[in-house]
Amino acid sequence: MPTLPKLSGRVVVKAFVRDGWELARKKGSHMILVKEGSWASLSVPDHREIAQSTLRRLIRASGMTTESFVILAGK
Repeated sequence: MPTLPKLSGRVVVKAFVRDGWELARKKGSHMILVKEGSWASLSVPDHREIAQSTLRRLIRASGMTTESFVILAGK
């Protein structure tokens, strides 16, 4: 399993937006992303650094692979 770079919540949101997700709203310290045709919504914490386990869970819920996410994140 490839290692994920340490990313902030805002960088993670930008990567998901490049994949077609939209920022629906911001509630407290979390940004909620939705995608047309997807059953899931993603809740990304607006932290300086997102935990590796949280990032893997978000990638899995989005239906992306780790490799494609790293490419979209530009890291």
